[in-house]
Amino acid sequence: MTGKSKITGKKIRCPQGYEAFLPNPLPPTLVWTQTLIEALSEADRSIGRLAGEGGSLPNPHLLIRPFIRREAVLSSRIEGTQATLGELLAAEAEAHVDRAPADLREVANYVTALEYGVKRLQELPLSLRLIREIHEKLMKGVRGETSTPGEFRRSQNWIGRPGCLLNDATYVPPPPSELMNCLGELEKFLHVSFKPPLIQIALAHYQFEAIHPFLDGNGRVGRLLITLFLVERKILPSPLLYLSAYFESTRDQYYTNLRAITEEGNWQRWLEYFLQGVARQAEDAISRSERINKKLAQWRKQVAGSSTKTPLLVIDLLATNPFLTVKKVAKELKIAFTTAQRAIEKLEKMSIVKEVTQAKRDRTYCAKVILDILDEPAKI
Repeated sequence: MTGKSKITGKKIRCPQGYEAFLPNPLPPTLVWTQTLIEALSEADRSIGRLAGEGGSLPNPHLLIRPFIRREAVLSSRIEGTQATLGELLAAEAEAHVDRAPADLREVANYVTALEYGVKRLQELPLSLRLIREIHEKLMKGVRGETSTPGEFRRSQNWIGRPGCLLNDATYVPPPPSELMNCLGELEKFLHVSFKPPLIQIALAHYQFEAIHPFLDGNGRVGRLLITLFLVERKILPSPLLYLSAYFESTRDQYYTNLRAITEEGNWQRWLEYFLQGVARQAEDAISRSERINKKLAQWRKQVAGSSTKTPLLVIDLLATNPFLTVKKVAKELKIAFTTAQRAIEKLEKMSIVKEVTQAKRDRTYCAKVILDILDEPAKI
């Protein structure tokens, strides 16, 4: 792991004349350097703190929703989708958004896939079956739908510059004839009790991307696996940690480190990078959660003397989405349109929300403080 002598797989010549990479089954032989031990210790400490903080939050189930949407936006951005977090949240609040529906659908599908996966873990382990089901949710009705949603590929794919042909590819994953063998080995590895688990999912993420089992959506599914693994192993009580912000901010490093495993057998660099991401994103999630909860608690005090409880209920909605429309609030709280309107107007007078549409009808309001906390760049 410290040099180029470690072989992580082999290149095989396919009948059509090209060479494809066949990764060795996991786990590799790891060399526990002091740097790696320290990186693991920091990651364990940070994720343990996040698990503790997440369990003690007054409303973790509410806060998870905007965090999932932030992850969906950043993971999709790595693949070139341009929708912003504000646009996704506004669309979910049933506000008009000037963004191509296809982009919004791709991001919304990521949310659907992640929420489906977390729920499905209650009855099904992290497995090839679950991976296919997640892929089907992710790719349904979007641009990559021709790439057989929910089905492992039956033809060769490759990675390279946009428009490049197979012979010019920078990386060619296993051919279809070897695909199920590779996936079977990966599934076995996901089911073993490998210690430490953070190293296990770091290894599995590389292996999934090296196998590249779908015609499209491999990056997003590979990132979903990280979150689902942490929830399945009860490392986190709920999906609060997401690495897409880290991968997106350090995109060149991410791809370079994955490539270094394939080309040089350099697991060390990838594992240190991955664990650093876990530590930083855990601290980042704690910071955002604490600041959002502090602001919500402050607003609850502000409206505590109201003659009705509706403004308080609307503040709870802000924990799940900083955007509001009267119509959506009325529907969510099962109250009259005018009751919802009065509650929002009260919050507007208190400068908790602000109208962001300047329209006479179908107005959209936003608690910009919350949106800014969610939308600020990750500290890398």
